[in-house]
Amino acid sequence: MEKHEKIYLAGHKGLVGSAIHRILVKEGFTNIVTRTSSELDLCNQASVEEFFRTEKPDYVILAAAKVGGIMANSTYPAEFIYKNIMIAANVIDASYRYGVKKLLNLGSSCIYPRMAPQPMKEDCLMTSELEKTNEAYALAKISAIKLCKYYNQQYGTNFISVMPTNQYGIGDNFNMETAHLLPMILRRFHLAKLLRNGQTEEIKKDLKRYKLGWGLDEKLRDDNIEEILGEIGAYKDKVVLWGDGSVYREMMCSDDLADACYYLMQNKDYDEIGELVNITKGDDIQLKDLFEIVKRIVGFEGEIVYDKTKPNGTPRKMMDATKIKALGWTPKIDLEQGIKDFYDWYCSL
Repeated sequence: MEKHEKIYLAGHKGLVGSAIHRILVKEGFTNIVTRTSSELDLCNQASVEEFFRTEKPDYVILAAAKVGGIMANSTYPAEFIYKNIMIAANVIDASYRYGVKKLLNLGSSCIYPRMAPQPMKEDCLMTSELEKTNEAYALAKISAIKLCKYYNQQYGTNFISVMPTNQYGIGDNFNMETAHLLPMILRRFHLAKLLRNGQTEEIKKDLKRYKLGWGLDEKLRDDNIEEILGEIGAYKDKVVLWGDGSVYREMMCSDDLADACYYLMQNKDYDEIGELVNITKGDDIQLKDLFEIVKRIVGFEGEIVYDKTKPNGTPRKMMDATKIKALGWTPKIDLEQGIKDFYDWYCSL
């Protein structure tokens, strides 16, 4: 990519998209095209068609998606499969028809089978059953990978797919109904700490910045804050977390992912990457240990309690880093330091 060429970054307001936008700006790219979801509905084929016809981007980075955590995926499966399939189909097809030189499609580690051998290599895709709690989202993301593969095969396009591990970082979503794992638990510990310290005004500021979700915001009053926070598992003396803490997860800062995407867009094409490549450090952490790290960084002095009536999710989701390392990229941001920086940013808002 040349600095003057036009890059359409879909999903620039999201966690990953905003990180990619930061690195493009840092590297001196001057022709980055963006649209908010209110300005361009990527589920609307006619709107996407008109946008590509008018803008004619040279490159496309597809970071737009409907995303959420385990509860959101379980509660809204029809929305997750429909919207993500439509976004991918419209953008990928328009990129082909309007001569985009290269497209990067961002997927998710949830594409891999629930009981995939660990660490998960790229070739274990579609070898066994998916995790039921996020099956709808996973199927949509698998469809996007296959779209890129078959457009490349039939039309000679240069569309690449990357599968990032679990992300956190600047621009994250802290709505308790739709947030991913790390921002969800970090906020839960933070609110519990404020409650324990009697910092009611700080709690009110937090609740103005971010929604709680689940209709709790509409019920919130000055005299029931403690009760409402209990609904999300934040108490003065404890934080309640789903499952039993036994499962394992990888965590990667979104700035590391953005760095990998930039590297691949600049240096590697489909014929080198193949159907997909994992963006991962190649290691993971048991959730009970992750929770202790977050608790320590936040400074919450209560206890952790597990609600074992709630699901754990996939037992382990560690992706294999062999391929991405062979392509010449490795991550740079340490987990604990990354979480500390993430919390400092959250508190500065």
